[in-house]
Amino acid sequence: MSDNSRMQVTSHLTIETVTSLFKSGLQISGETPLVVDLTQVEIVDSAAVSLLLAWLREAQRSSVKLSFAHIPENLLSLARLYGVADMLPLCGNDFAQPS
Repeated sequence: MSDNSRMQVTSHLTIETVTSLFKSGLQISGETPLVVDLTQVEIVDSAAVSLLLAWLREAQRSSVKLSFAHIPENLLSLARLYGVADMLPLCGNDFAQPS
């Protein structure tokens, strides 16, 4: 579900779920900045990292500023492992670098 500027992800982000999320695409409204809120995501695998990067590419193609909020630590750890954490635009209290 989403509104004009926020998209809430409520499912697990695993190989079993990301395909349908990817096919659904981002709910982009013109050039309004979009925040993808991952507060309710608890279970992830490497497919989640691929999905976030795909959404980022989709937003860039549409000239939409995209950011991710409340990325679960396990997902951030995977992004760090793959060397792409710095590519993910984070907002709120999320930081791409370990403290």
